[in-house]
Amino acid sequence: MYRQGDVLIVPLAEGAVPAHVRDAQDEPRDARGRLVLALGEVTGHAHAVVGPGRLVREPGPFGPLLLQLPDGGRVVHEEHAAIPLPKGWFRVIRQREYVPGSVRIVAD
Repeated sequence: MYRQGDVLIVPLAEGAVPAHVRDAQDEPRDARGRLVLALGEVTGHAHAVVGPGRLVREPGPFGPLLLQLPDGGRVVHEEHAAIPLPKGWFRVIRQREYVPGSVRIVAD
């Protein structure tokens, strides 16, 4: 497992990747060509992956992201050290917090 701030990145075995993900629409890259895992609402900084790969959003209000890196990659952020990732599939999970009456994704 890998963690950068409020983003948790969990390796997935090839057989654990849902079949519908292989044909799903990829999330678009940002203007800088990065795969954005989480965007800071306050600072505008981003947890992002640079290099080849694809990012697919699972359905639902907290739908995790599935990340495929055919050659490995790096997770970068303006305020954290870069994290190298090996090639493969990953589930990207945003940290959540409980507030009275609801659960929400943590905002930085």
